[in-house]
Formats: sequence, C-alpha cells, structure tokens
Amino acid sequence: MATGRTHRPATRSRGIPEATVARLPLYLRALTALSERSVPTVSSEELAAAAGVNSAKLRKDFSYLGSYGTRGVGYDVEYLVYQISRELGLTQDWPVVIVGIGNLGAALAGYGGFASRGFRVAALIDADPAMAGKPVAGIPVQHSDDLEKIIHDDGVSIGVIATPAGVAQQVCDRLVAAGVTSILNFAPTVLSVPDGVDVRKVDLSIELQILAFHEQRKAGEEAGGENAPETGAETPAAAVPPAPRSTGSGRKGPDGDVPAVMPA
Repeated sequence: MATGRTHRPATRSRGIPEATVARLPLYLRALTALSERSVPTVSSEELAAAAGVNSAKLRKDFSYLGSYGTRGVGYDVEYLVYQISRELGLTQDWPVVIVGIGNLGAALAGYGGFASRGFRVAALIDADPAMAGKPVAGIPVQHSDDLEKIIHDDGVSIGVIATPAGVAQQVCDRLVAAGVTSILNFAPTVLSVPDGVDVRKVDLSIELQILAFHEQRKAGEEAGGENAPETGAETPAAAVPPAPRSTGSGRKGPDGDVPAVMPA
C-alpha cells in the first residue's frame, strides 16, 4: 500500500470547493453507517438528512465528484463510499505522528477511528525523557530529539500537535522542516506556516465559549419574553445591565483576554 508521502489528494486540481471537501467526511460517515447495515442504495434526501445538510447542497457536492445517482433509485452506497474515500485519499495508508503525549495526546493515541479511516499512528513523541519507551495505547513513546529521523524513516506527511501552547510553534517549525505538509493542531494557539502547508485547528475551549454565547442569548430571549414591556413603553435605564468591569489582573490568553482552558 502506498504511503502518504508519495501521493497528494486530487481535490484541488479537480476544482472541488473547500466547502464541499469539508462536507465529504460527513457524507462518508453516514454512508459507512448505511453500508454496515447492508443498505444498497440511498436517496439524496435520506443521505442529506443523515449528514445534516440539505439535499440540494448534497446533489451539488456530488456533481463535483461526477456522481449523479439514478432517478427513482438513488445513489449506490458502496460505490459512493469508494468514490468519496478515493477523493479524500483514504484508499491508502497515511502515517501520522502525534507530538505531545499528555492527557490529550494519550487519548488521541488510543482513538480507534484512525486506523479504520486510513490513518496509521506511526509514532508518539514527547519531550519528557521520563516518557521515552513508555507504552501508550500499545505504542512506545519516543523522545522529541528523534523527531526528524522518525518523520524521514516512516515517510510521515501528517503531524498532530497536542503540546502546550508555548512550544507548539517550535514543534510546528520542526515538523515542517522535516517534511510534514499537513498539521492537525490541538494546542490553543495560532500556528504560522509557509505556503504549501495545511493546518486544521481544533480548540475545544473555543467551541465551548461559542455554546456559552448561544446559551446566554437563549436565556436572555426567555427572560425578555417573560418580562417584555408593553408596546410603546420605554425601557428604564436601570433595567439595562452595566458592562462587566475588568478584574485588573492583566492576564492574557493565547487568543486575547480570555485565557484558553483546553488541556494540553
């Protein structure tokens, strides 16, 4: 089976929009579930509902793949699984290194979904000498001094950063210099990379903050519905809550005044 270093996905050269590429894994997950239940065909409406998109958008996305389905029958599930897997580059082996084997890195190392989706955890890397040789999810941790050699020997093109924010850029620079061209970043910081290197950022604290915003807005709407003034009435100034005062602590997080809370 070919390794990730000798092949790049053809999506960009074929002009598939990035928004469509981002939805392909959603379709693949829904299709895989159908395949496991031995469902032979699926309509665009059923698949769109399972993937959480509208059917018109799904049909447009599939047109970029050259797949239009059959009227009255729908899409062949197994063929779509193969077609989307091929577009995403999942019909071959992609060796991955995970750098930073704390709580999060160890959890990622033990995630069973990597292997089933074409990703092989080639190495676990950490800067702590006490971690060297320690097995995590059945894989011995290697010291970060060997990072470049590991990447070269295993033909790695995808790196996962699960380090504290303070060292994430340094790790990123070493990964890129060693030949890694795609990075999944779990560290709560923005990475700077050269052209030709793709970075996907996952920050759980940001997602929770967004949910908190929506919860606060929903609570405000409920309170407003219960205590809404009569039409034409003027809202007293005292009813407007004052802006929160600064604590004066002067602490800064990697994304501004709100410190990141995601564990590294």
